[in-house]
Amino acid sequence: MKQMGTAKELTVEATVDNLNKVTSFVEEALEESGCPMKAQMQINIAIDEIFSNISYYAYQPNTGDVTVQLEISEEPAEVTITFIDQGIPYDPLSQEEPDTTLSADERKIGGLGIFMVKKSMDDLSYEYKDGKNILRMKKILR
Repeated sequence: MKQMGTAKELTVEATVDNLNKVTSFVEEALEESGCPMKAQMQINIAIDEIFSNISYYAYQPNTGDVTVQLEISEEPAEVTITFIDQGIPYDPLSQEEPDTTLSADERKIGGLGIFMVKKSMDDLSYEYKDGKNILRMKKILR
């Protein structure tokens, strides 16, 4: 039987200025749950990438809100973070992976951030539903 730990939600304007609010919101809950530091750092990098992308691109040239839902379960020990915005439909997971065998000068610009998120999270999913982008990332806390 799955036991729920923490479920929280935060809605902020999708601007880079609010990145610290989102990171603090998640960090606080992770620290309370005893999340390992390595996992916290990986989650912070993923939040930075996903939230920044939403801030820069979702509502251009305007702005809008993003809701961050956080669920921490104890059995199994995992955290799920969901980003929901009503911006332009965009699936970052469908982006072509960068050719990491090429030097930085030879590589196409972009794509490295989402590549790092894919490598550091245990599960990622995206859907566009009811006029909303819904990106969910899961990290198993070993």
